[in-house]
Amino acid sequence: MRLHQLKIDYVAEQDRVLMLIAASDAVEVRMFLTRRFIKLLWPLLVKLAEEASPRIKTQANPEARRALLGLEHEQAVSRADFSKPFEETPRTTPLGEAPLLLARIQTGHDRNGLPVLAMHPADGQGVTLTLDPVLLHSVCRLLQAAVTKSDWDMELRLPGTEAREAPERGAPRTIN
Repeated sequence: MRLHQLKIDYVAEQDRVLMLIAASDAVEVRMFLTRRFIKLLWPLLVKLAEEASPRIKTQANPEARRALLGLEHEQAVSRADFSKPFEETPRTTPLGEAPLLLARIQTGHDRNGLPVLAMHPADGQGVTLTLDPVLLHSVCRLLQAAVTKSDWDMELRLPGTEAREAPERGAPRTIN
């Protein structure tokens, strides 16, 4: 199956994040991500993003690695299309109408070196996604937006994308 569309949004009534994956062959998979699951998932996504780039992997300086990750994140996200709404068309749901409650995560790489993310409920089938750079960084951006809507007191930060902190008031500044 080929990924057609992806939607990630916070559902207040469930206090969970709902991920909808639509495949090109009129198939849809629905999954709930809890706060706990996202806390486990986020560091894995950051690690996959760092490992996916040869430029980042070969950089010894941690600050340069963060800066490169931020740059690559912005480049990948700029190639994604967030303007198109999720198509609410009838699709078959082979894993059930009700969203799966995700409990297990596995990561790795395919034979071409692309990151692979497998997400499964405690029992039964789940989903395995092969993540090209655009999809990987789009998932990160969509998760960040969904978690921002929640009141989970949690911020998903991707190294290198944080806004520069303003100097403290009264702190010495250097002007050139």
